[in-house]
Amino acid sequence: MSEQRHGNTPGTPGAVHAFPDLPEATIARLPEYLRALHNLEDGAETISSEALAAAAGVNSAKLRKDLSHLGSYGTRGVGYDVALLTAQIEYILGLDQRRAVGLVGVGNLGHALAGYDGFASRGFRIVALFDAAPGRVGEEINGLVVRHIDELPQVAAEESIAIGVIATPASAAQAVADDLVAAGVTSILNFAPCVLSVPAGVDVRKVDLAIELQILSFHEHRKASLTALPGGRTEAVGS
Repeated sequence: MSEQRHGNTPGTPGAVHAFPDLPEATIARLPEYLRALHNLEDGAETISSEALAAAAGVNSAKLRKDLSHLGSYGTRGVGYDVALLTAQIEYILGLDQRRAVGLVGVGNLGHALAGYDGFASRGFRIVALFDAAPGRVGEEINGLVVRHIDELPQVAAEESIAIGVIATPASAAQAVADDLVAAGVTSILNFAPCVLSVPAGVDVRKVDLAIELQILSFHEHRKASLTALPGGRTEAVGS
């Protein structure tokens, strides 16, 4: 279902536009395109679909289809206007709003996330840190003082926190998610190795580093199995 967004899009001041109903796969690739655009050498005004696709790690046909959902088709023989395309993708991803992020859990992982400077250049600002451990509350990390989790409702309202990041142990993650939802936060990035139960309308993205390593382990196992075949054949086992 398409949503209506009231506001400006690049090149059309004051207009009201239908927010595009994008496929999930396209949404997942837009940040890659944006990263590639930001990494271009200074002064580049245009880029071909082939060059941008190579920089983003996708094929050019897929890139052109993705960008067509944004109404961006490029110019034959010229390519895409870098500034315009960057602005379009940032608008679609909502990065023109500098979204406020609250981080819960400042153990080893949370501490590293709180000290990471790369979020600011990607359109986010961590505005508050929370923990329940007495030894953590009051600690200063990257200019922010860790608050007790009981302060979450008040701080979320004061700072207009849009996204909550959970970096707690799995045993505490569901309770933290409940607290975030109760405080009005409707987008959650979960680093805890567990599945969260949240109401409809709350979006959760899960980052499980162990799962990613297990997937890489599968590929290592598969490659080792292939090279162990008689004669070094590379066909899949059982084919």
